Amino acid sequence: MQQKNLIVLLGPTGVGKTELSLRLATYFGSPIINADSRQLYTDIPIGTAAPTLEERERVEHYFVGTHQLEDYYSAAQYENDVIKLLDKLFQNHDVVLLSGGSMMYIDAVCKGIDDIPTIDNVTRERMRERYEQEGLDALVEDLRKLDPEYSAICDLKNPKRVIHALEICTMTGKTYTSFRLRKEKVRPFRIIKIGLQRPREELFERINSRVDVMVEKGLIEEAKRVLPYRHFNSLNTVGFKELFQYFDGTWDLDFALEKIRRNSRVYAKKQMTWFSHDKEIVWFHPEQESEIIALIESKRTIE
Repeated sequence: MQQKNLIVLLGPTGVGKTELSLRLATYFGSPIINADSRQLYTDIPIGTAAPTLEERERVEHYFVGTHQLEDYYSAAQYENDVIKLLDKLFQNHDVVLLSGGSMMYIDAVCKGIDDIPTIDNVTRERMRERYEQEGLDALVEDLRKLDPEYSAICDLKNPKRVIHALEICTMTGKTYTSFRLRKEKVRPFRIIKIGLQRPREELFERINSRVDVMVEKGLIEEAKRVLPYRHFNSLNTVGFKELFQYFDGTWDLDFALEKIRRNSRVYAKKQMTWFSHDKEIVWFHPEQESEIIALIESKRTIE
């Protein structure tokens, strides 16, 4: 039996994954599995640069607009759902394309993620209220007491990381560290990782321009519609956090938009730093489509 192949097309925000993914999927006759953790949510297609209806009609997509803003969804759940989906897709496809820039989601599918318990609603709500009432510093102090080992390596300025670790500690009575086994799983399919990159100035110019295009498409109106859901994790993301500050009267619009551009550039740098540690990724400029196809063809024919 011919080995099945998962092509992973990754790269920083704004690099040009969407259009190339459509062309590669068409070439290989493959559906596309979205690996952007925010494009999963409905009601925010502009702010997440989700594939348009026309693009989704060109190629079948999975995990785009499939969840409500109030839904809790984790990388562990994504791993489980995608692996089940791949079992079905590989029955009719020799090649399936996974495309996106969410580092944890990509690693979850390629390497597996630790079996960390799903947080119950009561614990999640209680921790959210604590964060809003007491602030991040108080939660960091608790984490240092409950799990000093993880607090020593955690990004303590990242509320999401701190809150999640504390949720695990308080819900299970165990340290978050005890669940972090870091054991890589072996997948029954070949994984071919293609990374897209551009020169720094070129990438940043594209990011800046993309923010302007989003505004023209209705980003501000979209953010206003979802304002009542601002406390959900789905909206704790660049593009919405800044506009919520504008709606609050904290920032003026020009400043908020400049913050979106800046924070998008910062996020792109974080993505590239994360991906740089993965030696399995072969890097290309998005315009090197023929070279990318040639590499994939050469790798998928190796048994």
